[in-house]
Amino acid sequence: MSNANQYGDLATQLLTESRRSTATNTLLKYNDVLVRSIIREQRDLEAAIEAALAHSAAPAPDADPDATLGDDGPRNQKGENAYMPTVLLYQTAILRNKRCLLAYHHHRVEFLKDLYWSVGGALPLLLSLAPAPAPAAADASAGGAASAAPQDIRSKLSPHEVDFLRSYAASLLTLRTEAFSSASGAGAGLTEDVDLLAPISYPPKDLQVHVRVVRDCGIVHTELGAIDFKRGHRFLVRRSDIEHLIVQGYLEES
Repeated sequence: MSNANQYGDLATQLLTESRRSTATNTLLKYNDVLVRSIIREQRDLEAAIEAALAHSAAPAPDADPDATLGDDGPRNQKGENAYMPTVLLYQTAILRNKRCLLAYHHHRVEFLKDLYWSVGGALPLLLSLAPAPAPAAADASAGGAASAAPQDIRSKLSPHEVDFLRSYAASLLTLRTEAFSSASGAGAGLTEDVDLLAPISYPPKDLQVHVRVVRDCGIVHTELGAIDFKRGHRFLVRRSDIEHLIVQGYLEES
């Protein structure tokens, strides 16, 4: 490790990234280089602890008047104690690095969960979103509505985070199928499917809703028939047919 840095400096940089992500409400690119550097520092610290313990356990070359007689023979008490502050320092640095790594990854996991729910559980959509346009261009093209479009997510994730999102989506699908479907919950009096991904922040007041198409989403089959949702068009449709498109950002209420 460079003499210009202290143990824990790299972990502090990682926490700074998490704070900046929270302050700006954006998901920053996964810092694989910094995470690997901290892991290498952990290994160096563990090697330093093993070396210090080996030195403390080594017998003194000459007889020492301070040596005491232990259960297993002569022991140099002063030599053992001399390495304990060093071991404590290294162990403290290891534990702090672990806490910082856990805090960084926990923050990203919680952010990914929020993103998943914000798009109504549409994982393919979340992983295929294009970068959001600049605010000026968004205001000119869609009256400022597109400026709130989600940012490019896939390029900011590590492979393990993509695997986590897929496992998270599969777990929720299993929960919906086994516990909240009318077929599995008939014995408990559940007569209709419960949509876990439906938004509940603003309960709907009407069964039908006026919507404006923000992004092309193709032909959608509704109770009124097939509707081709093209950008800029307005429709009066049944809310239950297109609510997932509102959550995913294709439509907006007007």
